[in-house]
Amino acid sequence: MFKTALSFDDVLLRPLYSDIVTRDDVDLSVKLDDLMTMNLPVFGAPMDTIMSPEMAIALDSAGAIGIAHRYCTVKEQSKMVSAATATGATVFAAVGVTGDYMDRIFSLVASNCSGICIDVAHGHNANVIGAVKRIRDSYPRLHIMAGNVATPDGFLALEAAGADSIRVGIGGGSICSTRIQTGHGIPTFQSVLECAQSGGDALLIADGGIKNSGDMVKALAAGADAVMVGRMLSGTTESPGELIHDPPNPPRKVYRGMASVEAQFAWRGRSSSNEGVSRTVPLRGPVREVLNEISRGLRSGLSYSGARNIMQLQSKAEFIVQTASGMRESSTHIDS
Repeated sequence: MFKTALSFDDVLLRPLYSDIVTRDDVDLSVKLDDLMTMNLPVFGAPMDTIMSPEMAIALDSAGAIGIAHRYCTVKEQSKMVSAATATGATVFAAVGVTGDYMDRIFSLVASNCSGICIDVAHGHNANVIGAVKRIRDSYPRLHIMAGNVATPDGFLALEAAGADSIRVGIGGGSICSTRIQTGHGIPTFQSVLECAQSGGDALLIADGGIKNSGDMVKALAAGADAVMVGRMLSGTTESPGELIHDPPNPPRKVYRGMASVEAQFAWRGRSSSNEGVSRTVPLRGPVREVLNEISRGLRSGLSYSGARNIMQLQSKAEFIVQTASGMRESSTHIDS
């Protein structure tokens, strides 16, 4: 039997009565644990063309959190974390689940990272579950983010293993080709909706397919506690993607999936899969402008549902499914 799965573009939130007179009355904070609170519920993705010490510092300044990517040596990643935390920034760091990952975690913790992100494409996996248990046993108080998963069963399995937060979404990233290469995946909105209803207590991080602040509002309303983005941060001054000058064309920066052939060769000199692509995006200027726009969009979004915080949004939100004609109307269409 086939089941319909909805994407962000398939749904809209019904506008509700609001007594909010200014966006400043909206609280976007989310408590990660007893020690950490985010004031902007956004994680910067652990990608080599997104995350740099400068990006992590800028995200922290906005109340968000960056995750140092793992596609480098332990020394290089630890140096990246140290460069950001020396300013007092809260930074997470990504690890895999094979090889020297425990040695990597030891070095990252010594560099003052505030959390570990197990960064694996298919997180509902015996290796990931085993790694979460091992890390939890070794670091009882360390925040562990794990993933990615797409189903309630996957979400609950990682929570049971000891994960504090879980990345939800498989194959939805703008430079991800997992669904094309493997035939597997679920639209991220549907995964968030189902995992939020699983009964689990771990924090839910919506990851993939998020194109704008409106998608973020939909993800939060569906049950996410925060979102993870890459594309929305790409092309900014702080992103470490290669800068390309090709006059008379405007300057651009490289943005690539970590499962792309290009990223794998840059990382380890070989390619074992091809579940991502490499592209260029326009140079956009400082990331603070992007983050300010995200903050404004989220605050406006919550106000349209009459919600003063994320928890209220989730209790008040009413979704509708829109038709293809509705999708066209929802986009700017002055030239159509």
